[in-house]
Amino acid sequence: MTQNSFLGIIEQSIRNNWNLPAMTDYEGKTLYYKDFAREMDQLHDVFNAAGVQRGDKISICGRNSSNWAIVFFATLSYGAVSVNILNEFDKGSVQFIVDHSDSKVVFIDESIWNGIDENAIPKTETVFSLDNFSLLKTSSDDLNKFMPEAADYFSNKYRKGFFVNDLNFKTERPEELAIINYTSGTTSSPKGVMLPYRSLWSNTKYANENVNFLLPGDNIVCMLPMAHTYGLAFEILNSIAIGCHIHFLGKTPSPKILKDAFAMTKPKLVLAVPLILEKIVTKVVFPKLKKGSAATLIKIPLLNSIVYSKVRKSMIEFFGGELDEVVIGGAALNSDVENFLKKIKFPFTVGYGMTECGPLISYAYWKEYKKRSSGKVVDRMQVKIDSKDPENIVGEILTKGSNLMLGYYKNEEATKETFTSDGWFKTGDLGTKDKDSFIFIKGRNKNMLLGPSGQNIYPEEIEEKLNSSDYISEVLVIGENQKIIALIVPDKEALESEGIEEEKWNTLFTNIIKEVNSTLPNYSRIASIRIQDEEFDKTPKRSIKRFKYQK
Repeated sequence: MTQNSFLGIIEQSIRNNWNLPAMTDYEGKTLYYKDFAREMDQLHDVFNAAGVQRGDKISICGRNSSNWAIVFFATLSYGAVSVNILNEFDKGSVQFIVDHSDSKVVFIDESIWNGIDENAIPKTETVFSLDNFSLLKTSSDDLNKFMPEAADYFSNKYRKGFFVNDLNFKTERPEELAIINYTSGTTSSPKGVMLPYRSLWSNTKYANENVNFLLPGDNIVCMLPMAHTYGLAFEILNSIAIGCHIHFLGKTPSPKILKDAFAMTKPKLVLAVPLILEKIVTKVVFPKLKKGSAATLIKIPLLNSIVYSKVRKSMIEFFGGELDEVVIGGAALNSDVENFLKKIKFPFTVGYGMTECGPLISYAYWKEYKKRSSGKVVDRMQVKIDSKDPENIVGEILTKGSNLMLGYYKNEEATKETFTSDGWFKTGDLGTKDKDSFIFIKGRNKNMLLGPSGQNIYPEEIEEKLNSSDYISEVLVIGENQKIIALIVPDKEALESEGIEEEKWNTLFTNIIKEVNSTLPNYSRIASIRIQDEEFDKTPKRSIKRFKYQK
């Protein structure tokens, strides 16, 4: 096993944890590490029959599942390149990615495949069902011959069993392409981020060393999309590298499904997007604290700590009772929620990353985490702020290091645009960095608005203030004719439960705006509001497609 080898880490973990459970599908079967290894070995023979060569592209598009993970690791350990496609992409995007990535083989949920136009993916030779690995189509005579005889072939191959020494992984090179991950982007055409093995190794090694409370056999609930680097790196790659037992939800993580899954698995680590924690705090915890004896007790300095410790305990119970840390990624946490969680000493932290860094840029364990930050620059990565005073003056966040991509697939122009002449990656995010290397993000470069005298206005900061209202479901702040406009999606459920009729909404939201404006400098105050009937159009990552609303 070569040093600094991602596949070496994975192979060693499978050997070490041979008789431990590796993955379980929601209400489905459990595979042990030895089963996982054999499934990959079988796929290697299938790839061979399909004529797959080292460096060929294999697309995976489907819901999170054991089969998804098996295909992914089988692809890499064979020496092919995995193209991870979000199952929530529309069929046009799926077709574009399969074709643009030159995928020779595709594994896809049959429900998605039924909507695909085969003429749109002419370079694809073979398609398998991700549901059960059955062959959906192929132009390979060898594969057509192999598949009907596969069951007999494998029962003969494994008649004496399948053992640790039968594992057969390719040896990678650090700069070799491992994954193409297409950004869900808020613009039209997704870009294919090329991640080399050094990025996978560096991210996995960092997670292994810094989330060191996880042990072989510990449970992980996989609820983030595996086709995103955040979910893939920390729910899958890190878990397999340690020998954890992954539980795939395979369905939308509603609070009820999550609570049941956490109660059953009792995870130490939970990876989440802000929305999950915000919903628990604003919809469950805050309303309880406004009622009955709790409302009185939290106003009394010596007694409020009793209430807070009870709330902390009940929140940890929601996550199964053995929680060590919740890591938030993908966006900033609402400041009211963050302040409250800090007050009750809830074990959460906020990290920062991008697909282009596979994804890690910064993280800090919850006990070291600084409020409003996105963690501390991780090992083997550097960050600098493009400003005269990086601690106090906001500038673009630039980064370089082992986690960084090779570039965008077949898109030299976009690759060139995103790097500085001396090799720093331009994240497009704006922020500051303190003396301890903690990063504080203020917003996206392209979202920034200019005030009347050229002042920088960060719409995300204004949106966050508005989002703390119980009556606002979503909000988008845009610039129009040098004025700041707030587009508001009302929380109809909350308004109805309080008996606030529609004709009174305008007055209510105008008063909320007045209150928020009193906390803002003159140049960034909201001039008017527009109430939206429908929720905003979003990318599969649930980011609002801002460009559709900014005139």
